Amino acid sequence: MPDNSIPVTVLSGILGAGKTTVLNHVLRESGDRELAVLVNDMGQVNVDAELVAESSDIADEDEELVELSNGCICCELRGDLLDAIGELTREREFDGIIVESTGVAEPLPVAQTLTLGFDQADLDPTEFYEETGIEPLEGYHLDTTVTVVDAHQFRTAMESDELVDDDGTEKHLGDLVVEQIEFCDVLLLNKCDLVDDGTLEEIEATLEVLQPRANIVRTEHGRVDPNELVDTGQFDFEAASQSAGWIRELAQPHASAEEEHGVTSFVFEARRPFHPERFADLLDRFPDPVVRAKGHFWIAGSERSEDPAEASGETVSEKRRVSRTDEAFTLNVAGQSIRVGPGGTWVDSLPPEERRERREANPELEERWHDEWGDRNIRFVIIGTEMDHAALQADLVECLVTDDEREADWTTFDDRFPTFEPPEVEGGSDGDEKAERDGKHDHTEELGIAD
Repeated sequence: MPDNSIPVTVLSGILGAGKTTVLNHVLRESGDRELAVLVNDMGQVNVDAELVAESSDIADEDEELVELSNGCICCELRGDLLDAIGELTREREFDGIIVESTGVAEPLPVAQTLTLGFDQADLDPTEFYEETGIEPLEGYHLDTTVTVVDAHQFRTAMESDELVDDDGTEKHLGDLVVEQIEFCDVLLLNKCDLVDDGTLEEIEATLEVLQPRANIVRTEHGRVDPNELVDTGQFDFEAASQSAGWIRELAQPHASAEEEHGVTSFVFEARRPFHPERFADLLDRFPDPVVRAKGHFWIAGSERSEDPAEASGETVSEKRRVSRTDEAFTLNVAGQSIRVGPGGTWVDSLPPEERRERREANPELEERWHDEWGDRNIRFVIIGTEMDHAALQADLVECLVTDDEREADWTTFDDRFPTFEPPEVEGGSDGDEKAERDGKHDHTEELGIAD
């Protein structure tokens, strides 16, 4: 980065974790640093901004404090985020900018906006430049992503079935906590004075598995050395995108022994499909000790109709028949949130010529090709505390189709899984995890599917 590029710190964490307390402490203890603050709140009145103004040397009418209200910077205010930082950097020179996001914001899309600019924002770059004279990302760079974790409420949040509202979009609290943990450079474990040492060690062990790359800092009352958060040089988009514990485990799977504090993980792999009814039943009673599960799967199911008549002028009689076995699904478990989404189609389901080209272009795919199933497979990483590996492995194996069921009529199986329009993902199932990280799988559905 150029020497004059201003470092930006993004501060995330669910409501009540202590983000504003941390921010106020950093502002008070920043010494000679000139810091600007951008505060995001979902309400029409930005309460957090008022708290920052009242509790620090920054006044809300000063240009050091900018409010983004009535929206979330990880979705509808992404253009406003670029606009606000651009205005700050044009008006004055700062030693750092701190962005305090709303409690429902996910750090990944915010980081995308601050590293990719208008590629990730609903803002016209030409109009923006004409009005401000500022190029996006000119004069500043994303330097550090920080997630504040409430040690006192961590287990409660992970085990909660509460839904939080993000401007009409419901997010599961446990899922949001995990998303914020998995994409960060620094994890501030706050309110440590309210938790005994044994519990703190258990929480830290979970955090280390969910995000092995992050620097974990224990804090009380938000008191942290500003040097831990400002101008650290820690952010690397590629490293951050690839560093979540589930990604590392899938890349280098191993069955871990019972570790200290009982935080373990394992990878489940199979070639046969799941029986849709049995796997749906298992998801409805998925074990509580599972903190995180991620991966892809396929099911033995019936054909469904795809009617392209409106788009292509074909008659109804010419509609295509698409087998459920051609579809890849993604599984995303975080705490009590269980979501299933589209993962594209398997390469084996493509027309012969295209299938041959894909196989020739992808040596790893060719190596894993199965004579009967092609590239269809099941692969999950499962992370939890005090998990019974053997029991959960057995439950998953029990969900696979049996030898007798392989010869049965799969159209008779009860299939309660959602129907999706599969996204076009380059490389078939091999692109599933990448597409998930790149935000292409945004049509997941919350389960239990028995509802």
